[in-house]
Amino acid sequence: MEDAFIINGGKKLKGEITLSGAKNAALKLIIASLLFDNQKVILKNVPQINDVKELIHLIEQLGAKAKFIEKNTLEIYAYNLRLNRVDMLHASKIRVSFMLFAPLLYKFGECFIPNPGGCRIGARPIDRIIEGMKVLGVEVSYSSDTGYYHAVLKKKPSGFYRFKKPTHTGTELLIMLSIFCQDNVILENCALEPEVDNLIEFLNQSGARIIREKDKIKIEGVKKLNFNRPFYVISDRNEAVTFVSLVVASFGKIKIKSIDEKNLFVFHQKLKEVGVSVLKEGDGFVYYPYGSILKSANIETSPHPGFMTDWQPNWTVLMTQAKGRSIIVERVFENRFSYVSELRKFGAKIEFLNLPVDDPEHYYFFNYEIDKSYQQAICVDGPVKLHDAVVNVADLRAGASLAIAAFLAKGESVINGASIIKRGYENFVDKVRSLGGEIREI
Repeated sequence: MEDAFIINGGKKLKGEITLSGAKNAALKLIIASLLFDNQKVILKNVPQINDVKELIHLIEQLGAKAKFIEKNTLEIYAYNLRLNRVDMLHASKIRVSFMLFAPLLYKFGECFIPNPGGCRIGARPIDRIIEGMKVLGVEVSYSSDTGYYHAVLKKKPSGFYRFKKPTHTGTELLIMLSIFCQDNVILENCALEPEVDNLIEFLNQSGARIIREKDKIKIEGVKKLNFNRPFYVISDRNEAVTFVSLVVASFGKIKIKSIDEKNLFVFHQKLKEVGVSVLKEGDGFVYYPYGSILKSANIETSPHPGFMTDWQPNWTVLMTQAKGRSIIVERVFENRFSYVSELRKFGAKIEFLNLPVDDPEHYYFFNYEIDKSYQQAICVDGPVKLHDAVVNVADLRAGASLAIAAFLAKGESVINGASIIKRGYENFVDKVRSLGGEIREI
């Protein structure tokens, strides 16, 4: 047996966690650093997680240099980029590789990028991104024989594009493509995620001219970017939700440091609804159930500022400890419930629901197909005493939810696929141990 966590659960957890840098911000900032010509870029609060390590390896294959000069301080040099074809094997491990279109097009005028990898939680809206690139003037073709996209940039991007549905990856890529645009580029129906704002702040600090007005973004072209001071990656709100869900479900108490309240507003509201105290304390927030039971609550996912799709697997486990029935509706991805069959192994009472939707093409944020069958809602009955189990991780957030369940369950559980969890959580084992959790990695 290897690549697994062995967890002894059934204990009340408590303690304090300082959040790491956000995975979904750090990866985009590393790629944006390749837009700087003959300059060294320094990013602080970069988490040392598997996804970051994979991306560093990938850009080094292209000729860039990147190294940690301190524990979470990454130094990036892009001036030696020599390849415009991204290796398929390594790109298949990490979805963000798709965003290499931007620096490679500006460096070489053309590039070859394979279909993106990452967690298989649905058919990601690549078509919206490709359409946006074409509208702004990039020539893009795809070969089903090779699995590669071929992009050519013959003139600087310009024009207007409105996303049919918000996509944070699409928003970030088109922003990067438009930095050196001709005149200006206007994007509408853009993603509102704070990680997008972190990217905008980084680029503007370096001389870009990007103006956001709600879901509208205007980019005025500049000739070059100039790095002037280290940039700080925002804290990981997904990590916050995971550890709060873990400790609160065990009826313990936790303080989360380095947290931005506005990025967790809807999560905080839901916590209060189910009977969890949310208190501002110094440089963080303290969370604990204020009664002897948790109450059930319904959620449906949507892009920021709504309830994040990444949070719902954690929320599902939390609801196994709440009294009553909770309904969870997934609107963002069409394959986000891979963990349900695994949670049932712990004794969780979860069933799929067929909820009628009047206008599914508008209601769902993925590309809904009328003639396809979907399972987009579950009901969770609780409270349930979970027992030990051996389970398999299918994707990053599902893996975190299975780990939470293992800590709630009495006995020894095995979580196969620990490396998937380590893709997005820095020092997961050490942080859980600091809360009193019993875990070892094999």
